[in-house]
Amino acid sequence: MRLAVHYWNFSTPGGTAEIASTLRRTAQIADAGGISAMTLMDHWFQMEAQGRAEEPMLEGYTGLGYLAGVTERLRLGLLVTGVTYRHPGLLAKIVSTVDVLSGGRAFLGIGAAWYEREHLALGVPYPPLKERFERLEETLQICRQMWSDDDGPYEGRHYRLAETLCSPRPLQAPRPPILIGGSGEKKTLRLVAQYGDACNLFDAGTDEVAHKIDVLRGHCADVGRDPAEVDITLTTQLPAGFEPAEFLERMRAYAALGVVQVSVSVPPQDPPAFVQRLCDEVLPELSAL
Repeated sequence: MRLAVHYWNFSTPGGTAEIASTLRRTAQIADAGGISAMTLMDHWFQMEAQGRAEEPMLEGYTGLGYLAGVTERLRLGLLVTGVTYRHPGLLAKIVSTVDVLSGGRAFLGIGAAWYEREHLALGVPYPPLKERFERLEETLQICRQMWSDDDGPYEGRHYRLAETLCSPRPLQAPRPPILIGGSGEKKTLRLVAQYGDACNLFDAGTDEVAHKIDVLRGHCADVGRDPAEVDITLTTQLPAGFEPAEFLERMRAYAALGVVQVSVSVPPQDPPAFVQRLCDEVLPELSAL
């Protein structure tokens, strides 16, 4: 099982002036220690379930560009981009830029978006859920076309592109991987089966995760796709004083279900020290699962 880290809280000890240095040190420890991927948030405000909206939050792709310049091996993406935040043609161009600057280490993490307050606050349209899913499917189609040899037009219900030209193309062939976040059984997991290279599920217990995996396999069968082509990834949280043995036991059960990567959310108290503990006390045994 691979280990990723999710950097979601920029309320860094020392204040705003220390955000960049703390992020850099955390990423470089992860990079040197064998962590597979590092992700950032794609929000403009901190999530209210985790803090106050007024807390610091960096723009995600600018952050990934910074990480691309200070690391060498980590795969880089957002967990996950809200489909409403950027026009899909520009989104494909942005991810391509991160891929080129990182030497081919970018992936697209994307979902249907949900945080209404930040949309309304900054004047970004927030369509109903049904339309957001329609836009998500069109965005997936556009990104795949932008990263293909087809530079022609795209005509959808919500988006119309006269040309799908993307130069330079991403370094990865045939394109950067696409991870679709969320576990909705009727729409999200169907989109994973049809367009995704990975899904991202929550740490909701082995019974629930096993059920979601079964649903995904059913959708793969419906579209004629081998489910082995889709990576099953999981996101979880650990306290700063976590017990490695307990965590590894839980991950062993998930690995038996077919989960290939777990992403651990990094608490804000001392991100570099937390990630160092993951590298030293968790990664060696986790990698063997």
